Amino acid sequence: MVDQLDTPVNTIGPGAGHAPRPGRAARSDSLGGTLAKIILLGITDAFAVYVLIALFLNEKWAVLTVAALVTLLINWIYLRRGGLPAKYLAPGVLFLAVFQVFVVAYSGYVAFTNYGDGHNSTKADAVSAIQMTAQKRVPDSPSYRITVVEKGGTLSLLATDPDGTAELGSVDEPLEEVTAEKDASGKAVAVDGYETLQFSDLLQRQDEILALTVPFSEDLDDGTLKTSDGATAYVFKPSLVYDEAAGTFTDSENGKVYSDIGEGAFVAEDGERLPTGWKINVGFDNFAHAFSDPDLRGPLVAVIIWTFTFAVMSVLLCFGLGLFLAVTFNHATLRGKRIYRTIMILPYAFPAFLAGLVWSGMMNQDFGFINNTFFGGADIPWLSDPWLAKASVLLVNTWLGFPYMFLVCTGALQSLPEEVNEAARMDGASAWRIFRSIKLPLLLVSTAPLLISTFAFNFNNFNVIFMLTGGGPRFEDTSMDIGATDLLITLVYKVAFGQGTGRDYGLASALAVLIFIIVAIISAISFRQTKALEEVNS
Repeated sequence: MVDQLDTPVNTIGPGAGHAPRPGRAARSDSLGGTLAKIILLGITDAFAVYVLIALFLNEKWAVLTVAALVTLLINWIYLRRGGLPAKYLAPGVLFLAVFQVFVVAYSGYVAFTNYGDGHNSTKADAVSAIQMTAQKRVPDSPSYRITVVEKGGTLSLLATDPDGTAELGSVDEPLEEVTAEKDASGKAVAVDGYETLQFSDLLQRQDEILALTVPFSEDLDDGTLKTSDGATAYVFKPSLVYDEAAGTFTDSENGKVYSDIGEGAFVAEDGERLPTGWKINVGFDNFAHAFSDPDLRGPLVAVIIWTFTFAVMSVLLCFGLGLFLAVTFNHATLRGKRIYRTIMILPYAFPAFLAGLVWSGMMNQDFGFINNTFFGGADIPWLSDPWLAKASVLLVNTWLGFPYMFLVCTGALQSLPEEVNEAARMDGASAWRIFRSIKLPLLLVSTAPLLISTFAFNFNNFNVIFMLTGGGPRFEDTSMDIGATDLLITLVYKVAFGQGTGRDYGLASALAVLIFIIVAIISAISFRQTKALEEVNS
């Protein structure tokens, strides 16, 4: 009787008298989950195999080994029984490693190299590039009648040499004798598998035709064929001859020798360098260069001072204005608080880069809205005077940043216990004394971490500076494109992407490492002080 009473029985419809079987639903769910896991894992493995093949073909052995191990680890995690936490953590850890840890580590590595314009590949590539760019036409060289052909988007030269032999070659493939279709004059005009370019095509692709340099053999010292009209080509040879055994280039015109002296470039005895070099490790040279180069040392110190000033003032102004408005609109008897609060957070809805462009137009010295509307058409250089530009940047950043602090402070104020305020009023404390001695300390406990993160954000606030002033007005005591409102982050961008001085990724990475160290130290100290503040208030 006990079993019958305790066991649920279906008494209506087909199957009456039989208990339900929950195992069926569980098995169905398990089957669906298994199929989903197999499909997702199959897609992941297919992509991994593609990446591994590409790495193998490019001979990237170290990256290939790491990628293979990661692929095996992912399969082990998701194919084995148990280990549920690892299955949830694996995707996040993987993306963290790829998009955070690797980026930081690689930036640190680049900081100790000369990576940049003219130093972005290996020595072998540099030798080939020098040989290709030092090509000069051989005097009285024979002319080759040519036809420009194309296959798979790659242009090639179908050349007919003075003996009538047809040869085919491209930038990556040396000339090689082929069987070609010839016209009545004996000129090769077509070859199987290639499309012959017509005269109209040559006119439209003149830049590609002029850049087409086809070597006679793997050794570029044997010469190349180049054409200027797509009909006739001439023999060119490098004026700089490379001696592989000695590792030197010799100028065939004046006999000057350029040697590898361990600086990632070929240098002559008089200090002249060939423009193309290669990437090498330079130790701490980039860090020393940042503070020893006269063109960079003075402006860099000014930029560091302004970066700290901008970050601190932005936090103080945004927090001060946000807190003032939060206290004002938190008054119990104020009507229409929701409308006012909505209006206050409107600037928060504007993208920073778009707001920077709009304010840049409004502050234009000649036709800006601010000068024409509020100052009667006065010629005030808001963005071209160093001090006014700094004030303008702080103004715009405060306009963009105070709504965030307003929201944070409003929430923090509403969470404070009202009993403490009532007790202070009973003791005769004034509104200012209550705010200064009770509300503000409690408010700082909850907002201090946000203030630290805001400082770190403004330390690297690229959008406002770049869109509003572009870092200007430019300093006059340097040849580099560095200005009065540049932050360290905008300076890094200009150094990295060649704003006036060429791209220097090594120096830019060194400056980025300095930014990381500065922000990390300040954040660590600030969080320690925040902890002390929490202990005092507790």
